[in-house]
Amino acid sequence: MLRHRLWALALLPALLVISGCASGPLSEGSISSRARPAAPAGPAAFTIDIQAPDNIKQYLGRHMELQRYRELTDLDDGELRRLLTAADANARELLATLGYFTPDIAIELKETPVDAAVQRKVIITVTPGPPVRIGSVDIGFNGSIAADAASASQRQNIRDLWPLRAGQQFTQAEWDDAKAVALRLLTTLRYPTGEVKESRAEIDTETRTAALSLKLDSGPGFRFGPVQVKGLNHYTPELVQRLARIPSGADYDQQRMLEAQQRVADSGYFDSVFLSLDTTAADPLTAPVLAQVREAKLQKIVLGVGISTDAGPRVSVEHTHHQLPVIGWRSVSKFTADKATQSLGTELTAQPDSSYWRWATSALLERKDSNGVTTNSERYRLGRNQTGERIDRNYYVQYDNAHDRGLALDTKASSVTLNYAWTQRNFDSTLTPSRGYGLGVELGGGTTLGAQKNPFFRTRVNWAGFVALGTMREADGSRVNGSRLALRAEGGAVLGRDGANIPSTQLFFAGGDNSVRGYGLRDIGVDSGTGQISAGRYLAVGSVEWQRPIIYQGKLTDWESTVFVDAGAVADKPSDLKAKVGIGAGVRWRSPVGPLQVDLAYGVDVHRLRLHMSVGFTF
Repeated sequence: MLRHRLWALALLPALLVISGCASGPLSEGSISSRARPAAPAGPAAFTIDIQAPDNIKQYLGRHMELQRYRELTDLDDGELRRLLTAADANARELLATLGYFTPDIAIELKETPVDAAVQRKVIITVTPGPPVRIGSVDIGFNGSIAADAASASQRQNIRDLWPLRAGQQFTQAEWDDAKAVALRLLTTLRYPTGEVKESRAEIDTETRTAALSLKLDSGPGFRFGPVQVKGLNHYTPELVQRLARIPSGADYDQQRMLEAQQRVADSGYFDSVFLSLDTTAADPLTAPVLAQVREAKLQKIVLGVGISTDAGPRVSVEHTHHQLPVIGWRSVSKFTADKATQSLGTELTAQPDSSYWRWATSALLERKDSNGVTTNSERYRLGRNQTGERIDRNYYVQYDNAHDRGLALDTKASSVTLNYAWTQRNFDSTLTPSRGYGLGVELGGGTTLGAQKNPFFRTRVNWAGFVALGTMREADGSRVNGSRLALRAEGGAVLGRDGANIPSTQLFFAGGDNSVRGYGLRDIGVDSGTGQISAGRYLAVGSVEWQRPIIYQGKLTDWESTVFVDAGAVADKPSDLKAKVGIGAGVRWRSPVGPLQVDLAYGVDVHRLRLHMSVGFTF
């Protein structure tokens, strides 16, 4: 009789679907309504009371087969007792997945009072006993990786990063996760077709230990071959190949391919990009990289609104033409306006050549109001730039013209300079870095224009780095990246004759979200004595920030807490540099587009609290 009821229960969803289809087309809401079983007419057959430690109680409550039969209202005692016999075995199987192989389980059926809504109660009492712990781990390799000397570090890395260590409690879920981690470490470098050949967990219930054995088969080693592109209409395959920069003949590296995919996507020429390795190639040492792309529209207009603690509300309009007639360059024209700054600019950029260099020219008209000074400026630039995997280079000639007006201030200045910029990024992630450093250097020299032509030299250096301070332990004993120091340093100097009329756009300010917190944007400069702040010839900024991940209920979250000290100074002479200090605390959230930073900072010099918010990491 019980068997017939179980078949009926299993067939119920199918009968409901057939019934719904027979009545003709239904809306999505109607299908959902008809597929839901009706509530039982009478009381439930029994209730279940699990008496066990909380984690075990919740796990059994979710997964025990017995839960499925509570709504069979006409179960007789014989059928129910047969279900309880099966429930004991089911509970033991479930507890084994948690590492408890010798539990004491008592299942009792009790009649409840006559006037109770449910007449029977099943009481399951579980004493899990000592858990099984990992005794030994053996990780072996088959295939090319086993004898390849170049893969020795990869083999060692798989063993070093194996998450299950001797002494840890054994659970089926963590055993499965550990195998997935080992396989991922195998297939992301050199061996994309690798697989788990054999895995075994031998449980000794007397000693309560588990002997783990894992055999990984790498298959053949793969190397990058040529990039084959599909989906092009307006551009040549060479454009994708140059943007991707995947070195033919290099060992397969999934991270390198993902970075190449991101570079192609970030170029703006394509709406979608997907790179994959052809693992069916006849020769794995020249496996083609398949690039499937969908080109972006040749022209687009983007309207934007935003807000920042530095500049308040902001609106923008941007027009892009990806392939101008005749010259084939891309143009990007943009207008932005907030309470302090209004700008209109355009940039023309050529496609990269075989060495990844490209020509670029730009023009920018801008108006800025800050601290009682209004600056109207023009900037025109022509040069070449090269974007590499870690290093960017840029050289250009630039014309600047600036008109500053304020109380008892009305100066005009212009200049022409030849400049070189070099940037190196050695972060573990360009989106949310936690280790590594970046260094940027700008060098420029030229002359002022006008009645008196005075030569001058300009330099600026930026550095940012992250220093790990150890690891943290989650509730299950696993180690995760711990706190770190985020360090910043910035310096700049403009060298020239004291009376040289240098445009203010070539000089320096400090203060704001990404400079010295506790002060507003461009609040740190040279004080004229009338309340006006103007740009200075020398800049020094430093920051020390302690970032600590937040663990909640024993698990690592995407949030971090921070405390920091910032300091910065701007002056016309090195001896006049006097640091303005900001101290504060904040939180970070690891968002899909980079860290969301919310900081509350106190400007020691101005005796005022200021809120700072920003999104993303740039260097």
